[in-house]
Amino acid sequence: MTPISRPRGPNILSAVDGTGGRPFEDIPSPHRGEGGRRPGEGNDPVTSLRAAWLGRVPYGEALDRQRRVHELRVRGEITDTLLLLEHPHVYTRGRRGAESDVLATPERLRELRAEVFETDRGGQTTYHGPGQLVGYPILNLKAAGLGPVGYVCMLEQVLIDTAAEFGVGANRLNGETGVWSSSGKLAAIGVRISYGVTMHGFALNVTTDLRYFDHIIPCGIPSMPASSIESETGRTYGVLEVASVLAPKLAAALERVEMGDRN
Repeated sequence: MTPISRPRGPNILSAVDGTGGRPFEDIPSPHRGEGGRRPGEGNDPVTSLRAAWLGRVPYGEALDRQRRVHELRVRGEITDTLLLLEHPHVYTRGRRGAESDVLATPERLRELRAEVFETDRGGQTTYHGPGQLVGYPILNLKAAGLGPVGYVCMLEQVLIDTAAEFGVGANRLNGETGVWSSSGKLAAIGVRISYGVTMHGFALNVTTDLRYFDHIIPCGIPSMPASSIESETGRTYGVLEVASVLAPKLAAALERVEMGDRN
């Protein structure tokens, strides 16, 4: 995993093999910050964002890893961390989701090679799969100077700014969480905050097979159209390429928060 210092350095992501790279038990503890404290202890500033590209990881395996990293962050043994990855085909149901959100029969799910997972994130039911950039920021919100609403708004803006870099105009939709293009929902957000540290995060459609959204009621909105960077632009971008743009934007957004700019 490669630290993203503020101001950001040239090496944003550490590309590791598709099996998940180094075990998270081997993440080194950061240097102590101001006043001799480590991130997570007291009111110390966030001094770096560690980002890693994990490749394509099954959802259950990624969730276990998230939980281990979350525990380390709560204990103050590591700094803020951003896990970037893809999942194989999977439908995830959040705390507000219902079984009826999944329209496909068990037989059809087997044909689609798609799993269904109950999760402890916020939100309802969504799809993850190849060609979609999934990001799990594991951040100490108090150290970052953010509350839950401000955090979600920050993620939305990072996604909007990232989409713009690839020629896609995106925006928020009143009353809904996530990011939308003129054609449909481009990115979903569902988070959980425990002991002041975030889990779960966002999913940005890059070259996603949007037909998989037809088999669910996505985010509780019947017939909600989905969009992707590819469908909007007609161009194919790699998920890692998009991740390499997004990571420094998240680091910069956190820097602005630390400096007191909440706009």
